[in-house]
Amino acid sequence: MTGTAVPASADTSGGTGNTGVTRTAEAGGGIRAQVKRRPPAEPRTPPLRLRGPDGRPLRVAHLTTVDTSLHFLLATELKVDLEAGFDTYGISAPGPYVDQLTAIGVRHEPLHHLTRAWQPRADAAAARELLAVLDRLRPDVLHTHDPKTGVLGRVLGRLAHVPVVVNTCHGLRTQAHDGFAKRAFVLGAEAFAARFSHAELYQNAEDRRTLARAVPARRSRVVGNGVDLTRFATDPGDRARTRARLRAELGVGPEELLVGGVGRRVAEKGIGGYAEAARSLAGKARFVWIGPDDPDKPDKPGAHGAESGVESGIEFLGARSDMPAVYAALDVFVLPSYRERFSRSGMEAAAGGLPMVLSDIRGCREIGTHDEHLLLTPPGDARALTSALDRLLTEPGLRERLGAAARHRARAHFDQRAVARVSLETYAAVARAKGLPWTVD
Repeated sequence: MTGTAVPASADTSGGTGNTGVTRTAEAGGGIRAQVKRRPPAEPRTPPLRLRGPDGRPLRVAHLTTVDTSLHFLLATELKVDLEAGFDTYGISAPGPYVDQLTAIGVRHEPLHHLTRAWQPRADAAAARELLAVLDRLRPDVLHTHDPKTGVLGRVLGRLAHVPVVVNTCHGLRTQAHDGFAKRAFVLGAEAFAARFSHAELYQNAEDRRTLARAVPARRSRVVGNGVDLTRFATDPGDRARTRARLRAELGVGPEELLVGGVGRRVAEKGIGGYAEAARSLAGKARFVWIGPDDPDKPDKPGAHGAESGVESGIEFLGARSDMPAVYAALDVFVLPSYRERFSRSGMEAAAGGLPMVLSDIRGCREIGTHDEHLLLTPPGDARALTSALDRLLTEPGLRERLGAAARHRARAHFDQRAVARVSLETYAAVARAKGLPWTVD
């Protein structure tokens, strides 16, 4: 299978500009899409308006494993597609967020046999379901996400003759310290599936370098990642009132410092080391963790240091739907993960102007530079984590400096609308290179 070159002029942290696509002859008779450099786009720049043959709306389908990913990770991208006039579909296993997707105008197509884990019998049934959906919808674009559906979707999308197949790598599910068998499986599956796409989009440059031998640079691009910045662009007075309300709800005093982490309550988030740091710093702050349990990936016994969140030094608040208010209530954000693809909670904390301590790993390093935007500590090093948190708790000037720098970086690099626009530009570039009869407004 061969792919098509994609535009490559965007800032690799996720910002992008308006682009113009031209066609030039490439050695061997291929077509290479070139992009003219333009000034960076404003967050509310209208999306490209692509139309199919005879001006009909394009049918664009996003494929993920679960509807949670469609709702939480791709909501802004789906909204941009709708604003661009696409007939927009979300394909995933059914779940609790289907109604919310439908409410914004996304048409959900369920794959009832699709699971997060690799299960050969269920995967074969899910593949048959996906082929049937693609045959019925006949999408113009299939945009795949997540490791498992990225593999299935790219292969089956091309077999189903979808005109444009694009994949976003949200982060390879392997780290350098993983065993050979796991790394070989993950990288081998990605390299194989990438042969079937027309374009590969990466959220971080490390993953693109890792797969450079399998995916030619001419059809890959680092696009970064983003969040909906409008959720954090609140009036200072409103933010102060929100902060006071939630802290009162949690019983946090006006002068008390509140440290919090956000994510699934699983061992790989480094919660054990965080609990150890919290116990060492008891009396200097309150320490909380916000996020749901993950029944598919439970913690090992004793991962938090004790069965009770209070006894471990951390108060576990469970999942919350008012995350902008949560970030407003915090004084320090912490994420001591062992693995991250591209930390969404880190981007949200940066957008909220919080000083942060993150693990020095791929997926966290992209959030910012050590001692400029945040503090980085080695994963699994509770002593280093304790020291970094202690610095932030005892140096208000450092908290203020890092928080302001993080907010500025988020505004410059973590706008999900800009990332979504890159997807549209990529669809247009592939269509132009293939000679598809689309129009671009």
